[in-house]
Amino acid sequence: MKLRVGLVGLGSSWQERHAPVLRALADRIEVRGVYEQVAHRAEQAAVAFDARCFESFRALILAEDIDAILMLAPQWYGQLPILAACDSGKAVYCAVALNIDLPTAYRLKKRVEEAGIAFMAELPKRYAPATLRLKELIATQLGAPRLIFCHQRLVVESSQPDEARPRRGMPMHHMVELVDWCRFLVDREPTSVTGVSHATGNGPYETDYEMLSLQFAPPGGQDGEIATAQLSCGHYLPDQWPEAITFRPPTALQVACEHGVAFIDLPATVTWFDKAGRHRESLESDRPVGEQLLQQFVRGVTSLVRRQADLDDAYRSMAIVLAGRESEKEGRRVDLDG
Repeated sequence: MKLRVGLVGLGSSWQERHAPVLRALADRIEVRGVYEQVAHRAEQAAVAFDARCFESFRALILAEDIDAILMLAPQWYGQLPILAACDSGKAVYCAVALNIDLPTAYRLKKRVEEAGIAFMAELPKRYAPATLRLKELIATQLGAPRLIFCHQRLVVESSQPDEARPRRGMPMHHMVELVDWCRFLVDREPTSVTGVSHATGNGPYETDYEMLSLQFAPPGGQDGEIATAQLSCGHYLPDQWPEAITFRPPTALQVACEHGVAFIDLPATVTWFDKAGRHRESLESDRPVGEQLLQQFVRGVTSLVRRQADLDDAYRSMAIVLAGRESEKEGRRVDLDG
């Protein structure tokens, strides 16, 4: 039996990422409807998947032949499709981080829990083959993380309209995913966060770089070394500079552990060093991470156990990002109370 889904928003990665995954999973997922604020994009996607267009996301969610919605892009509607899905008892696959404050995020989290719907947040970095292998190495060879550095360099698309670009900090979903990645690797919650950003003073952006520094208590609350993670995201290279964009792209993640150091190049390469020297592993996965995530979502919807753990992870990571931005405004470190 196929899961019948409706698409709410397509986004810039539709053609390269989500559309190929949905085609590959055509035996398990059937696209029945599309809502997108750009009408011709909705029509193109509907034709490609033999689906129908909807003039509103509410009409799509209320359709009797749709079991779940896939939110693939942040648009004008914000959290409203999730609330409508809760009212209709429809499952939600959320590939976006919402630009909302923490009290609103908490109310949304409680609403999803009360509705009892299956909810899955798309957090692909934690499920990448390289990340999972690194978790194994931390447990068996490298020991507990002491320092983590990760940086995501975004490209400013000159064709993107100014009103569609973020004006306060980096896009929320990038920062949330980096925080979640660090939490997943350290396997503990951070105790404090410090935020720093760079103000441009001109152009369409207020900031073009954001950095968060997280501190984690020693394992088990015992006396020991505090782990620190420094994560950053920047869109300081416009697409008119192609040579600069491709010059020495930064390693996605570096982690210094008790007994060695590791470097990750997503999605499937791990290079690590210990007393024995250098080790390099290129990991092959049967299916891309996007397919694995949607397969998990299908199982979560069709099983009797409702999947909502990712909702807690996404909420906690969002709270940390917002606390980091508060830290930047106030010029002080912010303690996190869990």
